[in-house]
Parts: sequence; C-alpha cells; structure tokens
Amino acid sequence: MPLAGNALGPLEPAGEPIPIGRLLAPLVPPVIMGIGLNYRAHAAEQGKEPPERPMMFMKNPAAITGPTDDIIIPGVCQEREQVDFECELGVVIGRACKDVPAGRALEFVLGYTAANDVSARWWQKHAGGGQFNRGKSFDTFCPIGPCIVTPDELGDPGNLRVQTRVNGETMQDSNTSDLIFPVADLIAFLSQGTTLLPGTLILTGTPGGVGFARTPPVWLRDGDLVEVEVEKIGVLRNRVVCEK
Repeated sequence: MPLAGNALGPLEPAGEPIPIGRLLAPLVPPVIMGIGLNYRAHAAEQGKEPPERPMMFMKNPAAITGPTDDIIIPGVCQEREQVDFECELGVVIGRACKDVPAGRALEFVLGYTAANDVSARWWQKHAGGGQFNRGKSFDTFCPIGPCIVTPDELGDPGNLRVQTRVNGETMQDSNTSDLIFPVADLIAFLSQGTTLLPGTLILTGTPGGVGFARTPPVWLRDGDLVEVEVEKIGVLRNRVVCEK
C-alpha cells in the first residue's frame, strides 16, 4: 500500500508557510544515486550506444523537494537558460544491503516513487569538472512523490508508463520496459562492495524526449508547470520559479 497519500494541495508561492494538508516529499534520503543513459530511446536520441555498465552519478539530498513545491532556478542557472526536465522511476532501499545478487535485489526495496531529475545542462556538461552532480544538485532540483508505493502494491517495476508534460504538452512518454539496466540489476551493481543504507534513493534514468535533445531545445522557464507521472504512483506538479 502507498506509504503516503494525502490529497495534493494547491501550488503556493515560494517562501510561503506550508499550509495544513500540503503534501511534503515522502522521503529525505541519506544519499541519491542517479543513473545516466539508462533508456534505449534516450541513448538513441543522443546518437550513443547503450553503455556496457550503469553510469552512476550522485545528487545532493538537499535537492529534494515536494510533489507540489516550486522548482527554483537559482541565479547562477538563469543566464544560459539550460534547465531541463527528466521523469524517472525512483527506488527506495528499505534495508541495508551489500553485494546483493540481482536475483534477491528486490527483497531490499521499501518502495517506489516518482521523481524529476531536474538538470542544469551547462553546469552538468561544462562547469562541473566533467562530473554530472554539480548541474543536478541545486536546491529543489529533485521533486519526488506524491507517495512511496510498496512493492506488493506496485507489482512489476519493469512495466510502468512514465511521462513528462510541460504546460500540458507531452514531452516524454515511455515505459520502464525500455530500461537498459532494470531495477534489480541496478541494485546489484550499486551494492558491489558498497553498503546501500536504508532510505537510499536510486533514480533509474530518464527516457527519450528531454529538452536538450529537441530541435529547437526546450528549456524550463519562469512560470512553467512541469508534471511528471509514473503509472501506479502518481503525479508531481511543480511550478518553475526563477530566483529573484
């Protein structure tokens, strides 16, 4: 059953007090592990071959924000207008695990959530010293929710529709069946010689249709409404606000 489920509250201006009944992020993870280039269509739209092993990056836990909170574009990201959306299935680890075989990996999953791996592409590709995490770790750049759905309620994580809509227009529309490395394989890979702590959030990758790969590119701008939906989990509805 879902581990959180109050009704989505209305969008509120950034900096306002949290109203009673507003749904917060269902988790503040000790660590966020992201996986890049993990959908076949996403690799194809960049003209790249599927990777032989998962491409892992880290994301600052302070980037976590709620399912209806604003995505705040900081001043350092506004000049180049390269903030992008990425709908993702998030996996929450429930018990500490290390060196887990893929055949047992799903036993350690607490549940699943929807996530938006918001990414400042210039910082990701040019200003981060060759590492992804700088461009993906700004505050509010990881909306999650609206709940954590337990494995018995969700069923097969390898057959879920995932979507992104910007101002009502569909940008990404895919299925986790297109994952190059499925959930169990990711947990097995990430736990090799490494303890995954309870609450660890794994972002499993984004499908094709991201803004930077479009012609012309589509960047998030002040006032945009971004909706990320994962089947059987729910919808994130986040307004984009440029920091003054």
